[in-house]
Amino acid sequence: MDLASAHRMHVRVEGIVQGVGFRPFVYALATEYDLAGFVGNDTAGVFVEVEGDADRLAAFVADLSRRAPRLAQVERLTTEAVPPTGRPGFVIVTSVTGAGRDALISPDTATCADCLAEMSDPTDRRHGYPFTNCTNCGPRFTIVEDVPYDRPTTTMAQFPLCSDCAAEYADPGDRRFHAEPVCCPACGPALRLVDADGHPLPGEPLDTAVRWLRDGLIVAVKGLGGYHLATRADHDPAVSTLRARKHREEKPFALMAADLRAARTLVDVPPAAEPVLTGARRPVVLLPRRADAPVAGSVAPGNRELGVMLPYSPLHHLLLARLGIPIVLTSGNVSDEPIAHRDDDARRRLARIADGFLTHDRRIHVRTDDSVVRVFRGRELPVRRSRGHVPAPLTLPWRFDRPVLACGAELKNTFCVAKGRRAFVSHHVGDLENYETLRAFTDGIAHFTRLFDVRPEVVAHDLHPEYLSTKYALQREDVELLGVQHHHAHIASCLADNGDPGPVIGVAFDGLGYGPDGTLWGGELLVADLTGYERVGHLGAVPMPGGVAAVREPWRMAAAYLDEIYGDAVPDLPVRCRHERDWPAMVGLARTGTNAPRTSSAGRLFDAVAAILGLHDRVTYEGQAAIALEQRADPGERGGYRVEAAGPVPLREVGFGLVRCVVDDLLAEVDPGRIAARFHHGLADAVVRAAGAVRERTGLATVALSGGVFQNMLLLERVVSGLEQDGSRVLVHSRVPPNDGGISLGQAVVAAARAVPTA
Repeated sequence: MDLASAHRMHVRVEGIVQGVGFRPFVYALATEYDLAGFVGNDTAGVFVEVEGDADRLAAFVADLSRRAPRLAQVERLTTEAVPPTGRPGFVIVTSVTGAGRDALISPDTATCADCLAEMSDPTDRRHGYPFTNCTNCGPRFTIVEDVPYDRPTTTMAQFPLCSDCAAEYADPGDRRFHAEPVCCPACGPALRLVDADGHPLPGEPLDTAVRWLRDGLIVAVKGLGGYHLATRADHDPAVSTLRARKHREEKPFALMAADLRAARTLVDVPPAAEPVLTGARRPVVLLPRRADAPVAGSVAPGNRELGVMLPYSPLHHLLLARLGIPIVLTSGNVSDEPIAHRDDDARRRLARIADGFLTHDRRIHVRTDDSVVRVFRGRELPVRRSRGHVPAPLTLPWRFDRPVLACGAELKNTFCVAKGRRAFVSHHVGDLENYETLRAFTDGIAHFTRLFDVRPEVVAHDLHPEYLSTKYALQREDVELLGVQHHHAHIASCLADNGDPGPVIGVAFDGLGYGPDGTLWGGELLVADLTGYERVGHLGAVPMPGGVAAVREPWRMAAAYLDEIYGDAVPDLPVRCRHERDWPAMVGLARTGTNAPRTSSAGRLFDAVAAILGLHDRVTYEGQAAIALEQRADPGERGGYRVEAAGPVPLREVGFGLVRCVVDDLLAEVDPGRIAARFHHGLADAVVRAAGAVRERTGLATVALSGGVFQNMLLLERVVSGLEQDGSRVLVHSRVPPNDGGISLGQAVVAAARAVPTA
């Protein structure tokens, strides 16, 4: 090389660039441009030094982003000229460890087409191997123990490479060049079928498991992020048995179909949902069920939708291909416990549910549930953000000047750690209502803060003093504590999701959140930005007779609403007749306020209407009555209730007016499906009019919608359409859930906006 004409450049690449084939890509690119130098991993990402002709160097740097591997996400690329050395050749160097850690870890990714082809080829050494992977697919986050992302820092460290795999791993031209989970039948994990005591069961494990499933038995299957419980989806006795053993009375089960063709026998798949179903993330997608779907009635009782996913691991592909029918595939847990991911714990906790365990000897380091999404206007609307998404950060247009830990809420908990411009929202932890889930929460925080080198200086939490996440925050020492109101966090989450600092008109509709006035909020209209909010309107507050018991028994909310509206002249409605004996006591609680906190919750309004229509007097899972009300709504109904409300922001009387309209139609023997639709339309139109009133008063033309109620597609579409027709710009969620799973992100960005930088 002519040193007189050579140039040398140091390149730093940050983002998701480890575990996705980025170093082999750089090697191949440098070879293509005839450049010398080296590439390696460190705790910040990928570092490169390249030497050669100036034009080739420029083209090389441009292609680092333009031609990056499919799973890579280049967030930042910087260059610096350095003196040329004249050394020939290009090499991959050993990873460098250091004090600071900014490297990102890829989420677990569905099996790629190349690996599937090898598994299907009888002449290939990986034919039928359930742990086949390469740089373009396979386990990542769930096996990573530390960074830099190299095999010794994963749970694959216990499997020394055989000579064939070692040759692939070392060959820059191979698809498995530096693929850390690379393995084969000779050197990798092995499948086993065992009983609850861990004793091997006779027969080839996969064939036996398939036979058991075909016979209607229940098999615990070890996946990427934990154990699932599987049974055939078309066999009602099998599904009913699973429900009884799992203590999951009515909540719908997720299904797995072998491929898109098989999924189409279960659900209608609109064009916008196809890439979501078949993409690398492979979430559970909620879609309209087909009338002729070969699915047992007990899979999703009373629900017009089914949650369907496609196989995302080699084991799933092999299992579904051999079985030939869709399966129920639900989290391996009992009731509300976190998903089991350690072998001994899974066998202990699932022993009374599963007839056998299809397992293997690759450890899962981090438990991760399946993600769940809906598709709204061609984009994903997350319901649960977990496998396939986590731990990819949300890169924001503003900085966290001080490292932040946000502890989230009580239900659907996630936590968030943040520094620089990155917010790392955790996988779905669950409802913090038992020791197992609390342990998963604290273990997850410890792992994230270590993995991403976040030493929190500010800890944000909900205002509710009894949330376990709040109690955890208050026990932290040597940090600045910052309480964030629940619904402000919802709107801030939507702002962060859209990269908009506000101010906006925020509509936060959910179940319950602690209000600083001593009531429980949940039907809120705010003017908000990241630093603060003003409550400019809300649904009228009603008592919750029995407190949290009213969440489990929606008929209590019906009693409260009806008593507020009619007093002693409540009409002779079926809901009152069904609870005639207990009705006076409920009304008494409501009127005296004894164990009856007042709430403005939109979720509790939905509960009341659902009970009045006879859909659910009692529920077995959170949001069940509201979901039933959405499902019952007649899609052909175009009418809607119009409630004339007074005041500068016409929202306070809306709930009472809607309930009165529901009662009038019910007494007139209008079909409940039409009533449910009219209620949705009426509430949506009231929201649009209330937001319009705030817009006239403030001049704000952007509206942010957040809170679990906005997972309701009927309400969301009607509100968004109405706001847009009114000339407003509308922000909805697409990267984190609108429910409490997005609260931690909102808390984090509020903390960053409010926190005073240290000197």
